[in-house]
Amino acid sequence: MIPAWSYSSIKTFEQCPKKYYHLKIVKDVKDADSTATIYGKELHKASEDYIKEDTPIPQKFSFIAPTLEALKRIEGTKHCEIKLGVAKRDGKFTPCDFFAKDVWWRGIADLLIINEEKQQAYLVDYKTSKNAKYADTKQLDLLAGAVFTHFPKVMEIKSALLFVVSNEMVKKDHEHIMRSSYMNIMEPELIRLEAAMKNDVWNANAGPLCKFCPVSTCAHNRKG
Repeated sequence: MIPAWSYSSIKTFEQCPKKYYHLKIVKDVKDADSTATIYGKELHKASEDYIKEDTPIPQKFSFIAPTLEALKRIEGTKHCEIKLGVAKRDGKFTPCDFFAKDVWWRGIADLLIINEEKQQAYLVDYKTSKNAKYADTKQLDLLAGAVFTHFPKVMEIKSALLFVVSNEMVKKDHEHIMRSSYMNIMEPELIRLEAAMKNDVWNANAGPLCKFCPVSTCAHNRKG
């Protein structure tokens, strides 16, 4: 049985099974923050503080102010950095606590706006990469499936990956009737992960990201 997973953990497995093994199975290494990840965390925090508490946006993030103001004007209850857990009980997707013992999937929505009166929600994930060239809406599918699971009155979701640096928005609409399909969007990847666990085979994939990898014992590691 695979451990509780997220979109990012499955992407790590796809990038390199060996890296996934050390980070998620034996947990003998940790990914250190880089300049890019620190920047991303700071931007997420600034956005959260502005949406929730009207905290002034730091000058270095002033370029996102118009977008955040537009999001803030959307009617509905706003949830920032909301943690969502989904369990599979008797074959059905069920809402659960983020740290529940039987949690199957975990995800965090950067901004979720729920308008139960209109049976509608808005889902936004902030991205700080340079552009939307490698945008993957599967992340939105998973989050949408979880929102439908936790908020059954919501019938439709307008989702977007918001690339704040390049001012690009990759949009996708989601419907309640498709909620199970959204939660199953990574099934092929999960099947490969289950096979790796069953056979205890964690082959390394060599690539340009090896020089940033925390698994120093790997033959492909080129740090320094």
